[in-house]
Amino acid sequence: MYFSAKIFVMRILTFLFLLCIAISCTQKQEVDLIVTNATVYTVNDAFAKAESFAIKDGAFVAVGTSQEITDSYTATATIDASGKTVLPGLIDAHCHFYGLGQNLQIVDLVGTTSYDEVLERVSAFAKANPATSFLRGRGWDQNDWEVKEFPTKEKLDALFPDLPVALERVDGHAYLVNQKALDMAGITNATTVTGGEIVKVDGEITGVLVDRPQELVDAVMPKASRAQNITSLKDAEELCFSYGLTTVNDAGLDKPIIELIDSLQTAGDLKMRVYAMISNNDENLDHYLTAGKVKTDYLNVRSVKVYGDGALGSRGAALKEAYSDKDGHFGAMITPVTDIQNLSKRIAQAGFQMNTHAIGDSANVVVLRAYKEALQNVDDPRWKVEHAQVVAQNDFDFFNQKIIPSVQPTHATSDMYWAEDRVGAARIKGAYAFKDLLNKSGIVVLGTDFPVEQVSPFYTFYAAVARKDLKQYPEGGYQMENALTREETLKGMTIWAAYSNFEEGEKGSIEVGKFADFIIMDKDIMTVTEDEIPNLEVRATYVGGEKVYGE
Repeated sequence: MYFSAKIFVMRILTFLFLLCIAISCTQKQEVDLIVTNATVYTVNDAFAKAESFAIKDGAFVAVGTSQEITDSYTATATIDASGKTVLPGLIDAHCHFYGLGQNLQIVDLVGTTSYDEVLERVSAFAKANPATSFLRGRGWDQNDWEVKEFPTKEKLDALFPDLPVALERVDGHAYLVNQKALDMAGITNATTVTGGEIVKVDGEITGVLVDRPQELVDAVMPKASRAQNITSLKDAEELCFSYGLTTVNDAGLDKPIIELIDSLQTAGDLKMRVYAMISNNDENLDHYLTAGKVKTDYLNVRSVKVYGDGALGSRGAALKEAYSDKDGHFGAMITPVTDIQNLSKRIAQAGFQMNTHAIGDSANVVVLRAYKEALQNVDDPRWKVEHAQVVAQNDFDFFNQKIIPSVQPTHATSDMYWAEDRVGAARIKGAYAFKDLLNKSGIVVLGTDFPVEQVSPFYTFYAAVARKDLKQYPEGGYQMENALTREETLKGMTIWAAYSNFEEGEKGSIEVGKFADFIIMDKDIMTVTEDEIPNLEVRATYVGGEKVYGE
């Protein structure tokens, strides 16, 4: 009897023990946020879709079906996406984030259809801002005007005889300035500057400065205060978040702005993740190439932005043969060939990435040859050619896994009206050749170059896939042999861009262990009709699981 009771008690205890184990096994793990009932494009290696994911401490901890996630996890906050499309946070692989913020503080000249409209906007801004000591604007493009010639300064001089004015062309590679600004900068008929042009007509300065001469005016402009710079960065961030951008590659920053960005991010006042390319100057290079890379969850400093040549629209791009629409004119290298060669070696030795602006076919081959020479004994450099805009057919083979093309699809649809006039029918076949570049390198990374182009990544997506402008021109698309598929385009704006930044292990896809950067869309970008793509909207943007934009 004693043993039977003992056995009975032992069985009860065993049962209770097993019951406790069973209960503990079914206990759900607590997380911060669960998203369910979504159409999730994970952009993982298989380009798989999912329905749900769980987030804890700013990272994805599980991805799967809604049933799998809700069976295993409980959260303090849950989002029922009601079938909406969820994408990894978008990465703009080439833009000017700080420059965008600065531009939001000056005269907006984008979309002007004549020089007179430029003057009207400048005058209105000056009237509304009477304390302005140096009047600045950006966005004019003479190619959009009926008279497609560079403007001249006479009307500016008449309107503003005592107030310096500098109006930047849309591509950033030319200024129109008045006489007051010329006087302050010390620019006269005797001034000579290599790496650009002080445009003259009949021996007289017109007020247009192309590339390097702009620096003379920059030197006399008032410097922005810390408070003004913070405003610029915050304004740029707000706009970018509204378009689903969670990482921006800023193509050219100086040390003080990089340090300001870092301080704001550290304080939690700037949530945007920034891949900062340091501008090519002695102060920046001497500091960073010696001190080494900077890496936090929000900031990555490990690359140098170099300008090879100018822009095609202002005929500053360096071509192998003369411009088809300007006899004897070849454009110009902003950075001399020997300097690019020496920089390549120095940057490679420091273990940094080199990202070089190259528009014309001459500039591209100079950069590509320098890269090839400098990277012979470097295993995984991921150096980029920024724009790779006009490439000679026999130079495409320079692109490979070490040398990555970083392109901006909307440049093709903005330039297509006049680009062939600049380079002719033969050279245009090697221009804006995104598919050809992809086939050589295995990846192609996509950006906007804002504020040269608009911020919207959906314009980028549309231009890459449909090769049309926002007026759905041309019918059938522009040079469609170089269009990208939707999958290639989304990868170029997410995982491939992350890879080009050495960040594929932490962002670019919705996978366990990566930052919980994602966006919720109003429609499915992978299935809507092509012409709906530019009008897509972001419902919410999350960085590290925190909502930074949306209702």
